[in-house]
Amino acid sequence: GKVFLAPMAGVTDQAFRELCVHFGASYVITEMVSSKALQFQDRKSRELMALSDAERPAGIQIFGSEPETMALAARKCMEFAPDIIDINMGCPAPKITGPGAGSALLKTPALAGQVARAVVQAVAGEVPVTVKLRIGWDAAILTGAEVAKRCEDAGVAMLTVHGRTRQEMYEPGIHADEIARVKAAVRIPVWANGDVASAQGALALLAATGCDGVAVGRGAMGNPWLFGQIAAAMAGSEIPPAPPLARRLAVM
Repeated sequence: GKVFLAPMAGVTDQAFRELCVHFGASYVITEMVSSKALQFQDRKSRELMALSDAERPAGIQIFGSEPETMALAARKCMEFAPDIIDINMGCPAPKITGPGAGSALLKTPALAGQVARAVVQAVAGEVPVTVKLRIGWDAAILTGAEVAKRCEDAGVAMLTVHGRTRQEMYEPGIHADEIARVKAAVRIPVWANGDVASAQGALALLAATGCDGVAVGRGAMGNPWLFGQIAAAMAGSEIPPAPPLARRLAVM
């Protein structure tokens, strides 16, 4: 399929991921896990990595800015048999960017490439490594395409691009043209992310960016049926209507 659940801290826990797969998500990614916390054997972080058979294919997302620590985290992820390991280069939260992780890596493309290479080498081809990033740090540092190319050179298998800078956080609307620029810069698959809340919106984003698929984040909160609607639209089939209240309550 061509629509997956984007990782969201505090949202994409196991129960939510299973629901999204049940209703049509191609695959899902865990909440982000700190590479530093894994280095220090944090129990809560290990709990975040637990995957069930009902949600596969599923990936584990890790974040950090030190290549060696990220490599160690990737190897620890393999204890949970993920289908994918995803690297967070997009989170805008100050507690993540402050130490240089998340979207702060967009300010240091060379380091971003080193992080990607360390993770790829750590898993030695056992699972694909993917990266979720933003188009840049701010309007003056639009490094998304450069970071994407460095990730591709490092052996990353796929990219997901959120169409905002770190400075923009989650407002205003996304920059589809910048996602398209990232897509044009690499040969590996690129999935578009940002503001997808309907099947029509997903099709419009694909048309505007030329991407290979879409990642749905906040649009899926309270609405896991969105994945099936998007999949139907992509297949040219009739889009199923939103479920009635009784069905929503039953799923809850």
